[in-house]
Amino acid sequence: MIMGCLLSSLSGCLGGWVARANEAGLVYRRCGCRCERTGRQLGGRCERLAEVDHGRWYFAVQLTGVDERRVRVRRGGFGSRAEAERACWALRQVPGHEAAGMWTLRRWLEFWLSENEGRLRPSTMVTYRGLVNDYLIPQLGHVRMRKLRTRDAQRAMDRISHRHVRGGRLISAGTLNGIRAVLRSALSAARRQGVIDRNPGRGLRLPNGARPRAVVWDAEREKAWNDTGVRPRVAVWGLHQVGRFLESVQADPLFALWWLVALRGPRRGEVAGLRWEDISLVDGELTIREQVVVVRGVERLGPPKSAAGVRTLALDEFSVRLLTDLWHRQRRRFGQVDPKQRVFLHDDGRPVRPDWLTRRFAKLVKELDLPPVRLHDLRHGAAGIASAAGVDLKQIQQDMGHYTPLTTIETYICVFQQMAKKAVRASAELLLQHVRVRASLAGAYQA
Repeated sequence: MIMGCLLSSLSGCLGGWVARANEAGLVYRRCGCRCERTGRQLGGRCERLAEVDHGRWYFAVQLTGVDERRVRVRRGGFGSRAEAERACWALRQVPGHEAAGMWTLRRWLEFWLSENEGRLRPSTMVTYRGLVNDYLIPQLGHVRMRKLRTRDAQRAMDRISHRHVRGGRLISAGTLNGIRAVLRSALSAARRQGVIDRNPGRGLRLPNGARPRAVVWDAEREKAWNDTGVRPRVAVWGLHQVGRFLESVQADPLFALWWLVALRGPRRGEVAGLRWEDISLVDGELTIREQVVVVRGVERLGPPKSAAGVRTLALDEFSVRLLTDLWHRQRRRFGQVDPKQRVFLHDDGRPVRPDWLTRRFAKLVKELDLPPVRLHDLRHGAAGIASAAGVDLKQIQQDMGHYTPLTTIETYICVFQQMAKKAVRASAELLLQHVRVRASLAGAYQA
């Protein structure tokens, strides 16, 4: 009994001493000599360590990382005990950051994602986690933060750029840009917190890849699609095709929704999240305040894609009439219309979801034998219609919910180019009506 108590007390004292030693840092000496029989390093068991100049000094210390978890840090190669003790003391002055510097990139990325949980949109977090788990961790997850160099990150990006995805295609330029953006953002956060001294993700080069631009379904492209099945990656309908679609779906219960997307260009999540309190039928206005996103099958409400996404759209008389008719139909069907109720519902009163709208639209397009486009491409078409109607670029930018007009131009460049060609032809015809051309142009071409 007495012996057991003594052993227990001794064990507790020893454990406390080890914990305090780990907190303060253990300083020891070891060498690289090997056992003649086994070939293994002797480390701290070498008999020559009694010699003053034999071996090098090391220290080990436990620190608290930025995630409040303990990590053991070892450093070595010092010429004297005093040098090792000074280095240990200096390391303990900046606990969380230096400890995190010993992490692998995998651990830092997981910590960075957990820190951003709740700060970013759920759909954005799903995208980030996918890029981290599918690409960055397999390629760079084993590398320690302090040892990560730009050349390591560049080689990893080069390997990723040669990967094939579904359909046997090379990974897209958009995905590569997303991977690089996530890596740079995570490493920027590490640099701000003092974990690393510089951002190795800066200056990474990606293969030249043209971003797919939307093209308009003209007669030539439509004929090639009917004959061969070949279609552009991103295409939008012309005015006659939009008109054909809207004429064919007049009897659809969601006709008002298709009309609004084709005319005013709200995103699918924005139109799905629209409530009656967001619509002023008297003033002819529609305010977009939130959107619906579906994350792994779960519907979530949140703000629009960006701050510029919160906007008010003017409505024409026909749109107001469509929404008024819809309000009366819902009142007759459900007895009353709650202002906080969603505008677009199923027959049983359930709100429509963005993913269901995508599938429904694709089914209608196939049934009508129209050139294939996505529901989001109706938004592209709305910008083209506004441009053809002479709407100012700044107004189109605001209606689309873009932060700058540059985004509008880059997104809908093909539509604006087509309108620009029509505009220059009209300008030339107007000018020629007031210019008397004296010389034949044929002679000029021959010269």
